Amino acid sequence: MAEKLLKKGNEAIALAAIRYGADGYFGYPITPQSEVMETLMEEMPWETTGMVVLQAESETSSINMLYGGACCGKKVMTSSSSPGISLMCEGISYMAGAELPCLVVDVIRGGPGLGTIQPAQGDYFQAVKGGGHGDYKIIVLAPASVQEMYDFVGLGFDLAFKYRNPVMILSDGAIGQMMEKVELRDPVRRLTDKEITEKYGHWATVGKPASRKGNIISSLSLAASEMEAINLRLQAKYQKMRENEVRFEKTMCDNAEYLLVAFGSSARICEGTLEIARSKGIRMGLLRPITLFPYPETAIREMLPQLKGIMSVELNAGQMVEDVRLAVNGAVPVEFYGRMGGSIFSPEEVFEAFAKKFNL
Repeated sequence: MAEKLLKKGNEAIALAAIRYGADGYFGYPITPQSEVMETLMEEMPWETTGMVVLQAESETSSINMLYGGACCGKKVMTSSSSPGISLMCEGISYMAGAELPCLVVDVIRGGPGLGTIQPAQGDYFQAVKGGGHGDYKIIVLAPASVQEMYDFVGLGFDLAFKYRNPVMILSDGAIGQMMEKVELRDPVRRLTDKEITEKYGHWATVGKPASRKGNIISSLSLAASEMEAINLRLQAKYQKMRENEVRFEKTMCDNAEYLLVAFGSSARICEGTLEIARSKGIRMGLLRPITLFPYPETAIREMLPQLKGIMSVELNAGQMVEDVRLAVNGAVPVEFYGRMGGSIFSPEEVFEAFAKKFNL
């Protein structure tokens, strides 16, 4: 029988990492996500599972430690919050270019700059559009509950190794700090080097048998034609992600005439907005993207014939709304409502903004 505990979202991340058999966590403290590393230190998994937990010198050091661990085929992860993720972006680009799996957790705080420690969703562009350099993509999972914070660790590692690509869990201070009941899954045994090779292939640097050449893992290619070929292969991989890994959740969408699109904590707030709208006879639905990349554009597009309008609701100045508008391509009006800098809206506030924008 699965164990059930009352935990913060950040604590759930740490417990999931241990139970899913993570080999290493390398991070640096920053609010509002510091409980991830603190919980790992309290649990001392190096004594039970052999998991390495290390506070690095900086976020830059953390992501490069992930690079080294991932080269060996290990399940490695880090966590940080907005300014810390900015410092990791070069390393994330390197890992995407070298096709290395890892898990990065971003518990967003208000920005820009040092900003505030209150929750926000201003890192959408950074995560989805690529905060680092080059034409790379990472899979981005957006949890809306403490249980999803826990579950997405396992899912994130699975996707990272399936595609040999970094995966990000994009949360915020509200989900990271709130306490909810979480069901802990059965522990997963960590793999040996031989099992890593058998399960994930011969790309990892786990030792060279006499039967093959040594593995070289790098994102460097000095010849333009070779670099273009690498990029074309990566783009083909990203297209497979678009075809196979889109995840989303619909609420009251079957007969909806108006649609709210929101992710993470904003989506939870919008559930209350749905109740208000339905009580007033307005047929409103909610679409919650779970993967921000790949984005559920087809799911939005399929609803267009029944819709009179869409509003993107975000804790930022308007970022995901651009992807909503790309999906809609002018077929129906798309509006935006948001708060930023750590301010959070209420269900009533969202409804008032919706009613004003659509003259209802």
